[in-house]
Amino acid sequence: MSGLETRGLVIDVPGRSAGRPLDLDIAPGQRWGVLGPNGAGKTTLLHTLAGLRAPRTGEVRLDGRPLARLRRRDLARRLGVVFQERHDDFPATVRETALIGRHPYLAPWQQEGPEDHARAEAALERLELAHLAERELATLSGGERQRVSLATVLTQAPGVWLADEPTNHLDLHHQVAVMGLLAEQADQGRSLVMCLHDLNLAARWCSHLLLLFPDGEACWGPAEAMLVPAALERLYDQPLTCVEVDGAPVFVPRR
Repeated sequence: MSGLETRGLVIDVPGRSAGRPLDLDIAPGQRWGVLGPNGAGKTTLLHTLAGLRAPRTGEVRLDGRPLARLRRRDLARRLGVVFQERHDDFPATVRETALIGRHPYLAPWQQEGPEDHARAEAALERLELAHLAERELATLSGGERQRVSLATVLTQAPGVWLADEPTNHLDLHHQVAVMGLLAEQADQGRSLVMCLHDLNLAARWCSHLLLLFPDGEACWGPAEAMLVPAALERLYDQPLTCVEVDGAPVFVPRR
């Protein structure tokens, strides 16, 4: 499985002149959560880690090799991205969309084979979407479309998952199911980085956390070291009360 790392990475956030260089080592099996208020650069960081946006300084490496030196097809086989919102300009069914995850493995004009279809069907089943396989994507709810995005990356089977608000639009049942799926991917040896707004999901599911502050300051480490009320209150400019439920911390706003 693949590991992701950054060296001296400063993301390019417009209007922000400074930022602490990020030296992250995201090993296979780790579940990293990125926390921060709106505008702190969470999505920009994720796009930079995916090679979709150039950093201001520094570099991203996949298995020790600079991302910029990898062929796009090789990168697409090893790194998958779940975007916060998806924009589908062409009509397609749920099954056809999931099969896009197999495109990095196909030659030009090659059709998907039985194994590709089996992977897509298994992914749809895992995301509770099998009954919607023939539905047009445009007819789905926001939560259903989000699960299709996850099923597409699951079909792709990359070694590194980058997920921007993976529980966006999801009801409580599917939030828990999706976080369980992502944890399962990490348990199988994949690297996981996910931007989250829900502090309690991060506390429950992440092994490591990166806190991004609006001024470019950052701190990171094992989750238990980052889940400090004083640091989180400064991060969100919000008083918090921490209680323990079934051995896990739960943070409640006080105001």
